[in-house]
Amino acid sequence: MYRGRLWTMRQYAGFGTARQTNERFRLLLDRGQTGLSVAFDLPTQMGIDSDAPRALGEVGRVGVAIDTVEDMHVLLESIPLDRVSTSMTINATAATLLAMYVVVAEERGIARAKLSGTIQNDILKEYVARGTYIYPPGPSLALITEIFRFCAAEVPSWNPISISGYHIREAGATAVQELAFTFANAMEYVARARDAGLAIDDFAPRLSFFFAAHNDLFEEVAKFRAARRMYARLMRERFGAGDASCRLRFHTQTGGVTLQAQQPLNNVVRVAVQALAAVLGGTQSLHTNGYDEALSLPTAEAATLALRTQQIIGFESGAALTADPLAGSYYVEQLTTSLESAAMALLAQVDERGGAAKAIEAGFLQEEIGRSAYAHQLRVERGETVIVGVNKFADGASETVVAPPDYSALERDQAARLRDVRARRNDSAVQNALTALGEAAATYSDTSTNPRAELMPRIIDAVRARASVGEISDVLRERWGVHRPI
Repeated sequence: MYRGRLWTMRQYAGFGTARQTNERFRLLLDRGQTGLSVAFDLPTQMGIDSDAPRALGEVGRVGVAIDTVEDMHVLLESIPLDRVSTSMTINATAATLLAMYVVVAEERGIARAKLSGTIQNDILKEYVARGTYIYPPGPSLALITEIFRFCAAEVPSWNPISISGYHIREAGATAVQELAFTFANAMEYVARARDAGLAIDDFAPRLSFFFAAHNDLFEEVAKFRAARRMYARLMRERFGAGDASCRLRFHTQTGGVTLQAQQPLNNVVRVAVQALAAVLGGTQSLHTNGYDEALSLPTAEAATLALRTQQIIGFESGAALTADPLAGSYYVEQLTTSLESAAMALLAQVDERGGAAKAIEAGFLQEEIGRSAYAHQLRVERGETVIVGVNKFADGASETVVAPPDYSALERDQAARLRDVRARRNDSAVQNALTALGEAAATYSDTSTNPRAELMPRIIDAVRARASVGEISDVLRERWGVHRPI
């Protein structure tokens, strides 16, 4: 917890081009941020190049556009990769973006063992709640297991996955569902890795988690406390894991879905309450949202204030002077036990359906979350759940107008940079690397009976040759197909 040092203050940022995002990173580091967190645009997340027809209108809108390792070099310019940890919210193309990070370090002369950070790499919650999947579950889960292997062997300080309850909660889940479904997914990943021959205690100590922090202060604190107890119990009882593999290491983000466009300055207070809940609950890493994020990507002013919120909690509030400061509170202890009991009961329902992958395929998780989201909306519309400035105390609401950037110009410039890389690279080396990648990927298909090839070295070779995110993803699409939800 915090007796040794504060949590990592890791503000999420990414918009437009690699150059613009690098400037935001450096501003936040100058103002006291202690870790990086990268948001990628939808084409990058979906394995589509910025000059592809399907990318039209989406380049750089919800995150940074990364097409080749040259963009990654710009994104990380002047950032000491051997001293600053980097989290990347990327899933279907996580292997490719991790490969780019490794190649950037390699070309700077930084050893892989000195790199630290996280890739989200949680494809199950994409099928449930977020939607940025590409491939079917079989090969997708096999690829995640390969990333576990690679990181344990080559990048030992890197977290190969951030198993996300955050996006499940953002989709409308309750705190109980966030716990149950996050750990259902975690058990699926661990079981798959074990069944592929990986030793639990070789990879599990580097597994990490990602939770939301919402407005009910004590429920959120209890949720984090229950999560630690649940994870330790599950890992010991199901897998015989050692102590290091039973430690719940998690990042928290304040609730994006709780931010309101009406009276946006109220979001400053919401974020402070949520951040305090995360700290009292024992988070190891924290992102605080900007108050204007219901309107646009956060301005520099809003991002700085969000960081200052963490710093005030950390250095002024006294909340970090001891670990688990609410332990022993009758109310918090009762809430912790209640949440744990309800979440374990719901997790048992997932187990009865054959585990997370089969329950997701049957639509169980999606239906449960959908019902909760609908019930919450009804309570808001009836006024039973109060949202200040929206369904109560809405007087004096001011309309805030945010001027959007020129995305069409940004898109043209990014496509031009990609064409320039293609013009300068060795096409023969690219094609050879992509061919080798395709041959290795064939061993990951659902029908393959061959031993699986080590895929990460092939992806790194392709990245090093300046293959693009889209080209690498297209090779895997050709071999594995694409997922079509029922």
